[in-house]
Amino acid sequence: MIPLAYLPPGTRARIVGLTGGYGQTRRLMEMGFTPGTQVEVLSSGPGPLLVKVRGVVVALGRGVASKIIVEPMR
Repeated sequence: MIPLAYLPPGTRARIVGLTGGYGQTRRLMEMGFTPGTQVEVLSSGPGPLLVKVRGVVVALGRGVASKIIVEPMR
């Protein structure tokens, strides 16, 4: 299990949990980042990560992406 921010582009993973304060975890859950949901990293260059979750592409800063704990899928 690793933070979402550390995955290379093209990697799919399943969300295991969220860390951080109540407000931040609630906002992430409202955006669709709930435990058990599959995500895919589309771009991980300089700047924000582009992540596909529930069919929607979302841009996340690295600090926020590091609060999402995932398990890479094989």
